[in-house]
Amino acid sequence: MFTRKSPSTGSGSPEVTGFYDRDTGSIMYVAACPETKQAALIDVVLDFDPEAGRTRTDSAQEVLDFVKAQGLTVAWVLDTHPHADHMMASHWLTRQTGAPNAIGEKIREISALWRGIYHLPDAFDPDRDFDGLFADGEQFSFGNVQVNVMLSPGHTLGSITYVMGDAAFVHDTFMHVDTGTSRADFPGGSSKDLWNSLQEILTLPDDTRLFVGHDYPPVKDRHDPAWEATVAEHKQRNPHLAGKTEAEFIKLRDDRDATLSLPDRMLFALQVNLRGGRLAPLEDDGHFYFKIPANKF
Repeated sequence: MFTRKSPSTGSGSPEVTGFYDRDTGSIMYVAACPETKQAALIDVVLDFDPEAGRTRTDSAQEVLDFVKAQGLTVAWVLDTHPHADHMMASHWLTRQTGAPNAIGEKIREISALWRGIYHLPDAFDPDRDFDGLFADGEQFSFGNVQVNVMLSPGHTLGSITYVMGDAAFVHDTFMHVDTGTSRADFPGGSSKDLWNSLQEILTLPDDTRLFVGHDYPPVKDRHDPAWEATVAEHKQRNPHLAGKTEAEFIKLRDDRDATLSLPDRMLFALQVNLRGGRLAPLEDDGHFYFKIPANKF
């Protein structure tokens, strides 16, 4: 797996290691306090083969192997939103580490939306399946790293950013600085909300390291995946934002989103992620099943 480390810049600043999942273009993160060796795992992928309907834990295990090799202790298992393009390994990781898992509190509203889409009126109980549901402005910590939660809707109505000192995990808001921004056309998404979230993130100090959720190389002259750039770099170079008005951004984003197809894992992934990374309950034949709506998209 392609990995890259971003060093801590001092007390309160995490050392960040990103792991690139080529199947989904996702980046999984380990944010570690270098002084106490406590760590948070962010947006770790549960592998899924959509052709066979099979899940695996290879990628999540690779992250845990790194944690063990570095002598880290997992304090939190975090997700930024219920992902549409990959399944979250949250439940499996909590069982392996004993650490609490958490996501933004607006997953309750996202769950209500998708109960209707799946026609599963009794499904999805985030209060049961997550140990923490964070509100905008909430704070928590691991080691000497304080974490501030920032509501960042647009890609979904409940996406959150984790700000940790001079590092911010901005998920599906920005793409890498040479690429632009993330789509905002999923149920509950909004390009206007995304613009507002992007502008709020850009109020962080210019040297804040922004870590994005996805990359899809090759891009322009770049062949390797990349996921880190500063606030200042995004202000100056991001092609969807630099020199753009709100109206120009919304038109650009909406026009592009209208050309995009659904991720091939989306209808599988949401019914797992809204259960905190769990499959649906076992049926009487001893197997799990997915429910996929036909002709709704």
